[in-house]
Amino acid sequence: YFETLHAWAMNLIKEDKAYVDSQSSEEIAEQKGTPTEPGVDSPFRNRPVDESLSMFEKMTNGDYGQGENVLRAKIDMSSPNMLMRDPVIYRVINKPHPRTKDKWVVYPMYDWTHGESDYIEQISHSLCTLEFKPHRELYDWFLDQVVDPNKIRPKQREFARLNLSHTITSKRKLLYLVENNIVDGWDDPRMPTISGLRRRGYTPKSIREFINKVGVAKRENVIDVSLLEFCVREDLNKEADRKMVVIDPIKLTITNYPEGKTEELESEDNPEKDSIKKRIIPFNKHLYIEREDFKEEANRKFFRLTTGKEVRLKSAYIIKGTGVIKDAAGNIVEILCEYDPKSKSGSGTEESLRKVKGTLHWVTQKESINIIVNSYDRLFKEEAPGSNEKGSFLDDINPDSLKVVHAKAEPSLKDVVPGDTFQFQRKGYFTVDKKSKADNIVFNKTVGLRDSWKK
Repeated sequence: YFETLHAWAMNLIKEDKAYVDSQSSEEIAEQKGTPTEPGVDSPFRNRPVDESLSMFEKMTNGDYGQGENVLRAKIDMSSPNMLMRDPVIYRVINKPHPRTKDKWVVYPMYDWTHGESDYIEQISHSLCTLEFKPHRELYDWFLDQVVDPNKIRPKQREFARLNLSHTITSKRKLLYLVENNIVDGWDDPRMPTISGLRRRGYTPKSIREFINKVGVAKRENVIDVSLLEFCVREDLNKEADRKMVVIDPIKLTITNYPEGKTEELESEDNPEKDSIKKRIIPFNKHLYIEREDFKEEANRKFFRLTTGKEVRLKSAYIIKGTGVIKDAAGNIVEILCEYDPKSKSGSGTEESLRKVKGTLHWVTQKESINIIVNSYDRLFKEEAPGSNEKGSFLDDINPDSLKVVHAKAEPSLKDVVPGDTFQFQRKGYFTVDKKSKADNIVFNKTVGLRDSWKK
């Protein structure tokens, strides 16, 4: 809209509502006054209209250097709103524009283009955050100079910025994180950008639901990021298929299971869906389970595997811990157990319906595939980054916001594509990263199964 905006600026000069000021930016700023003291008129404020027109045309033609002259609106240097004290609306910039290339050397200021562009596009409402509230008076003054009463007049309305806990939204600060390689670009899954949220696996539906729950406020506030995570979790619980992935594997051997035998067992993809589909998973003597799911000795509150105690393997059999194998340093490297052949899930026998308190996920050693898991935590430790004594958001960066681990996954995950999201049973929701390849499958942790930050 450069042509139209420039023509309107020429009309302002002709109506003696704008003038060319030849002062430096420092001099103009000094004459603006303070919130409690009025400003001082520029010595060029009463420059003749013809002279200002001629000088503005020379500015447009590139006859003046950058900073020599500016065009200012002639409003009110004593206004209590400092933005109304003859704001600059055009300045010379000797740089090519991304769209118009070298056609222009004078460029309009944001406040001048804001309302006028809204009017050109016949926008009914311009919705801004609260820091733009003082700009509304100027927005309306500029519109008064051009509006046709038979057309839509835009209205500026302000609302509170959506501030999230443990998050920064300053582009300057986010740029610092990117340029200093603190994060992996603008689409790093820890970044509060649309591309970052998408790469992490946050769904459009969950973000819309979050916005609906938060609503629109007229007062500054901070929303706990756990509400956003809750919305993501609720959506993915209904949509994401279940898979078994062992994040920190340890070997498990079923000593009384036949060597060389492999069964094909059924497990549901997603019990939350109306039509429950099932997938086939292999099962045999040699498995992996989570290291944290076994203790050689444990109290009654430990409902996972321990020596002499029974648990069920998900969609498989009930097993009982019988012993361990340790290395020379005394570390457990393999768990030994026995299974109950009559306890197979879904077999319909009385033994298969027998209840035990713990259910563990697992994968086979031979058929499992290797995957990489980027386990993400919040980028900042503090609810309000930068509120520390030093006032630096960098001091609040969480050093453990990313942990990369090598995991074992059931073989059905070998054909995933970037953007696919699954629930790793008992672990959370994970999304295939954009850098993932067939021979190097990478998952990003989207969100846990529950809010781990609750106190």
